[in-house]
This record gives sequence, structure tokens and C-alpha cells, in this order.
Amino acid sequence: MVVVKRLREVVVGKREFEQHMEVVETVGKHPNVLPPRAYYFSKDGKLLVYNYVPTGSLFAPLNGSSDAGRSPLDWDSRVKISLGIAKGFAHIHSEGAKSSHGNIKSTNVLLTQELEACISDVGLSPLMNFPPAMSRAMEYRAPEAIDTRKITHKSDVYSFGVLLLEMLTGKTTLQYPGYDCMVDLPRWVKSVVREEWTAEVFDLELVKQQHSEEEMVQMVQIALACVTKLPETRPNMDAVVRMIEELRQSDMKTRQSSESEFDVQTP
Repeated sequence: MVVVKRLREVVVGKREFEQHMEVVETVGKHPNVLPPRAYYFSKDGKLLVYNYVPTGSLFAPLNGSSDAGRSPLDWDSRVKISLGIAKGFAHIHSEGAKSSHGNIKSTNVLLTQELEACISDVGLSPLMNFPPAMSRAMEYRAPEAIDTRKITHKSDVYSFGVLLLEMLTGKTTLQYPGYDCMVDLPRWVKSVVREEWTAEVFDLELVKQQHSEEEMVQMVQIALACVTKLPETRPNMDAVVRMIEELRQSDMKTRQSSESEFDVQTP
């Protein structure tokens, strides 16, 4: 099974489109990136063909309602997904200054049954005009990207930070049909942290599961570093990957230490 995506507002010619697709194919050679399998370009229509991922996007388990069969993501799953997304973007950025995503949001992150994150819509932003539909994802966009419409690695980092906040809070920034809880996540989280009520930001599903609040606070700090206003003060994606890996390693050591405390020597 495949998914066919029809592109509108394409602003480049066939040759430039084909050259760009060759770059996208190279960028797509990573387990956390979902490249198109094929494309079609004519004056009547532009199509991209992708592998079908039946599990769907990250948006649903984060923002779906529990009475609609939502299966809440636990803390370990969210850390795993966050790390996969970060690795995918670090790989995309490693291909050069022009390799930026430009349209990062939870509906563009697909999940396998093993909860491996796959980034879709890679490489589409440079090919397309700024469509009105993208206003739905405006809250993910860095301030400088809104002002200038220029997409950079650092504007991607900002968008990743917003996505990370979405995973931590369970709140959405998307104007999406059926969801009326849209919020300016960076501004809201910064205001809560400023008042030293950090525990208030977390998704109730995480609070119920009684995970380590210290680790979740560390992840909030990583996200806030990504959404600073000045692009030059944001970390690059390689640094973000290292920070999340270090958080996960410290989490595993803490658990092993806790488990060893309950090991009782029998006489």
C-alpha cells in the first residue's frame, strides 16, 4: 500500500524539481526519514508516492481523546520518539545549509508499530509557494521564518522545540478540525516556568504514570533552549541529539540504582 500526495503551489520547473528530488532521495537514506518512493511531474499535476505507514502520525496519540480509543504514550516512548526525530533532523541538516525541512509538525512525524519516528514531507518547502494552509502550522515556525519566510537549520531547531513541548504538555499548537485547545506553547511554557510552577506544564498522562519529574524538567529545558528567540543562541540538532541521549542514559542509571536498592541477599 502507498500514499499519493498531490502537490499544489509548486513554484519550480520540471528540471529543478527533478534535481531536488535527487537530493531528497539522498537525505532519505536514514531510518528516521521517510522519503518519497516515486514522483510524477506534469503541467496537469505533481504527485509524490510514499510508503504507507498504517500506525499514523504522532499527532493522534498526543492529542486524541481517550474515549476515542487513544493509547497514551508513556515517558519512555516519548523519549524514544523525541530522540528518533532529533536524529532524523540531524541527518537532514548534515546534507548542507540548503537541507532544511521547513514544515515540522506532529502530523508530519509518522510512527511505526515499534514507535520509531519517521519524518515525512522532507524537502518540500523550497519547491512550494507559502500556501495559506501552512498558517495552520504557524505556531511551529520560528519568528524569523515568519518574518522573512527563509527556512534555515536554526528555524528547524525552533520548530523541533515546539514539537518537543507538544510531547511534554499534551497540548497542540495546530488549528486542527475537532481540536479547540490550540495554544502558543513556547510562550505558555515559559510563563509557567518563570512562575516556578514547572510541574503544571506536563501532560496529565505523564503525571498519572508517576515518571521522574526531574527527567521531564530536563527535557523541558532542552525544548526551551531550542525555542529561544535569537537563532544563534539555539543549539544545532547534533547537540540536541547528544542532550537527549545523555538524559536517557542518566535515566537508565537512576533506574538501575533504584532497582539495586531492593536487591536483598538471602542468608
